[in-house]
Amino acid sequence: MTARTSDIEMAAGVLRAGGLVAFPTETVYGLGANAEDSAAVARVFQVKGRPPSHPLIVHIRGAEHLGDWVEDVPASARLLAERFWPGPLTLVLRRGRRVPLDATGGLETVAVRVPDHPLALALLSAFGGGVAAPSANRFGSVSPTTADHVRTELDDAVDFVLDGGPCEVGVESTIVDATGDIPSILRPGGVTREDLEAVLGCPIAVPSTSRVRVPGQHPSHYEPRARVVLVEPEKVVAEAELAQQLGHQVGVLLPPSYADTPVKAHAVLAVPGSMAAYARGRYGFLRELDLRGCDLIVASLPTEEGLGAAIANRLRRAAGPRLASE
Repeated sequence: MTARTSDIEMAAGVLRAGGLVAFPTETVYGLGANAEDSAAVARVFQVKGRPPSHPLIVHIRGAEHLGDWVEDVPASARLLAERFWPGPLTLVLRRGRRVPLDATGGLETVAVRVPDHPLALALLSAFGGGVAAPSANRFGSVSPTTADHVRTELDDAVDFVLDGGPCEVGVESTIVDATGDIPSILRPGGVTREDLEAVLGCPIAVPSTSRVRVPGQHPSHYEPRARVVLVEPEKVVAEAELAQQLGHQVGVLLPPSYADTPVKAHAVLAVPGSMAAYARGRYGFLRELDLRGCDLIVASLPTEEGLGAAIANRLRRAAGPRLASE
């Protein structure tokens, strides 16, 4: 079921009243609140179980409104906004006075983007302001790419769910620190490093650590309930079968080059050969393996070029060290 005009108007009304709206973007579903309403923003953190020091992304309706939300827009940032917005690119810039510190995790920078989804843009237009939104799931868990994912995980903690069908990109936005003259990638995502470099005409750094906190930097993130183990592609089958013999209910993300290899495991899903298709389906694959009762998932990293860099980043964090309580 997809949203109607009346749904968009209702969702905008919920935002104006200080409520929370789950809405589709081209990347994943967001859990949105009025970016200028500190109480509503605080509720986003509460519903997600997200630490208040982790900043949110402010979604706006067009590049022409960027100056309303930030203090300064360097030439490189303006160039990237003109080329990639609407789209899966988030720019980190100096915070404007319109953005409360509650939404930025106390930082003097703010992450801003224009989503490339007709319903998201319609909602932003009807609402008339900025919407602060992380992914619409519990903190650290697998991001939602359908409205059903949101309903299953957050249930009535969300005041309104705007259903726009499955997300087309399926991996979060690329986050670029654009506060200086030379941008750097803080989180790989739906816009590739290669595309950014082609527009800017220069190499872009991807630092392993950053002075700027942004979404998705926690070492353990995007996690299914099952534990994720990463091995080399040629070792996936052997690792999975050994774990199954040891008593695990093993789920396998089978690399494309081994798609026809039989595997003795609890559940096997073949990874698409296309990186775009893999990005679009990966979170759904992890959710499906959870639903099928797997307690261990064996996977491998793709080649880290293009969208492969974003997929590898999410898989590494899904396999990251978990808290003792998890």
